[in-house]
Amino acid sequence: MPDLFMQTAIALLTGHVFADFVFQTNWIIKHKRRPAVLALHAAIVFFCTAIALGGSLQLALIIAVIHFVIDAVKTYKLPDTLWAYLSDQMAHLVTIAVAAWYIPDAVAMGYWADHTDTFLMIAVFTTGLIVATRAGFPAIGYLMASFSVKDNSEGLENAGKIIGILERTLIYLMVIIGEPTGIGFLIAAKSILRFDTVSKDRAISEYVIIGTLASFGWALVVAFITQTVMKSL
Repeated sequence: MPDLFMQTAIALLTGHVFADFVFQTNWIIKHKRRPAVLALHAAIVFFCTAIALGGSLQLALIIAVIHFVIDAVKTYKLPDTLWAYLSDQMAHLVTIAVAAWYIPDAVAMGYWADHTDTFLMIAVFTTGLIVATRAGFPAIGYLMASFSVKDNSEGLENAGKIIGILERTLIYLMVIIGEPTGIGFLIAAKSILRFDTVSKDRAISEYVIIGTLASFGWALVVAFITQTVMKSL
């Protein structure tokens, strides 16, 4: 069984991931400059953290307040860039690590204390899946925004987002079940399906390659980290 620090860190990370990438809707992101909406997001962080900890409302409140401050700095002071996004997430991770260090027994004294092994396994798997799919979308989106490519072909609305999430989900699951070789077939299938489009325009071809490598790379890194953590539980 992981030590108390690891238990609490995993729970806090799970609460953060659900609050930032599952329950933070597009409406919240769009209107986050309004203090009331920022406070709403902090309230969601509080509830997600409290549930993940199995109680410990005081720690959940501290995390929510700090999360509010970090997001306020990002929203009002930083540009909307990849660097700002990664810095924001890093600040949240540091907060989680420090909180788990100072209050390591938060999970051990909560509701999940009698179900720690099961809870941690589910939490790690679910958190990894969300990070690989949902957290990867804004990171890759910011990266690709720096490239200017005109694509005159018609396509389904939000198709690129859905395809990216699906491919990262498949990559994540293939690694977790111990079948990473299947990723090669996924790459081959995507290359065949996009061949007609990319073969006609070098810029689009390079754009697709960069986006694909970034998407696959993100999912692979997250999947292997998750797999390592799950094996240590």
